Amino acid sequence: MGLSWQQGPLSPTALGRFLTPEPLPERLLLVERLRRRMRVRFGGEWIADSEDVVLLHEPGRYPVAYFPLAHVVDGVLEAGGRTTVHRDLGETAWFTVRAGGRTADRAAWRFTGPPEHAPEFEGRVVFAWRAMDAFYEEDERILGHAADPYHRIDIRDTSRSLEVRSGEEVIARTSRPVVLYESGFAPRWYVPRADVDEERLTPAEGRTFCPYKGLASYYDIDGARRAAWSYRDAYAEVGRIGDLVSFEPDKVEVYLDGTRLELEPGQNVVPHGIDRALGTDEALGH
Repeated sequence: MGLSWQQGPLSPTALGRFLTPEPLPERLLLVERLRRRMRVRFGGEWIADSEDVVLLHEPGRYPVAYFPLAHVVDGVLEAGGRTTVHRDLGETAWFTVRAGGRTADRAAWRFTGPPEHAPEFEGRVVFAWRAMDAFYEEDERILGHAADPYHRIDIRDTSRSLEVRSGEEVIARTSRPVVLYESGFAPRWYVPRADVDEERLTPAEGRTFCPYKGLASYYDIDGARRAAWSYRDAYAEVGRIGDLVSFEPDKVEVYLDGTRLELEPGQNVVPHGIDRALGTDEALGH
């Protein structure tokens, strides 16, 4: 979820509400220190390296990292002559990025005259995520978008009864499901493969990427497209769901302790593009 996207408290589709007598402004932005070393790589070279990055949380968007201009390698930024206007933070100047014999147009921007209430953006620049080779925290690559400090995943074992049906046929039945709680999403229930009739799962084309869990593989069930999925090589941080199977409650019937689950607010994931040229092997090796 994060603070400002999916159903976070600053998102336009927030699940909760602030208990205030007066309505809040239509848009609330938050800027804060990241308190992590962050680096940017382009053209095979390090072009920015800073422990003084700030994050902008803007409604409906993933967090964006702003680097001090003083921590960007000289000669990397070339004024592009293009300006736009941010609805909250004013005039925005765009730059071409050059390094290592490579060029990317409109690959960085900065606010040239931020309002008085937003001094944090003075002298700072953003690098477009998908235009760069990679972003790092210390020596580890960060995939998808700047890491959101408000995104959390908790995984719990349970002995509750879970059954999945397609029509009259049982697809899965278990008394040892695993539930994944992820900020801004309804709970997701995962089933060990030993408790799934795998002959009913037809591998589907295409996979999706989650910056926090890895690559998801999908399955069709009796004509229901992508009715189930699995993180077969889940990241170590969420290894407990690795190779387990979860089911979409609006595409097959999922019963928890005898009660049928419905599609809840927050079940639908807001998709986003992944890093430019990010391949399957690279994502799996993260």
